[in-house]
Amino acid sequence: MKIDWAHFTPWTSLAGGVLIGLAAALFVLFNGRIAGISGILGGLLSWPKGDTTWRLAFLAGLVAAPLAYGLALPLPEVQSDAGTAVLVVAGLLVGVGTRYGAGCTSGHGVCGLSRLSPRSLVATLAFMGAGFGTVFVLRHLLA
Repeated sequence: MKIDWAHFTPWTSLAGGVLIGLAAALFVLFNGRIAGISGILGGLLSWPKGDTTWRLAFLAGLVAAPLAYGLALPLPEVQSDAGTAVLVVAGLLVGVGTRYGAGCTSGHGVCGLSRLSPRSLVATLAFMGAGFGTVFVLRHLLA
């Protein structure tokens, strides 16, 4: 195994993980809600009365954060080996998967596991296993 030392960033990765965990904990503490993106977006699409303001603010923050970062530092270059059609199909599959799985990686993997939810443990093991399997097949069997 070879480590790409130029892109090995344990301290910034740790800091990012701590910030995500802190944000999720503060969100549930002050709002009483789980910070799962698919649930927040899905709830917004059903337009519940009196429940849209915080959902819009949360999603606006997801868009505004990288824009604000870009004002201070240059954003990293986006590189994708996949074409537009593949990205659209992949996005749709992720959306369908989050509906069948009753949540996404942020909802199950961050918030659900921290609440010791058995359903979130199974969901996290399933999507992590599917990701590992996909990478193995694409990089080692089909390469």
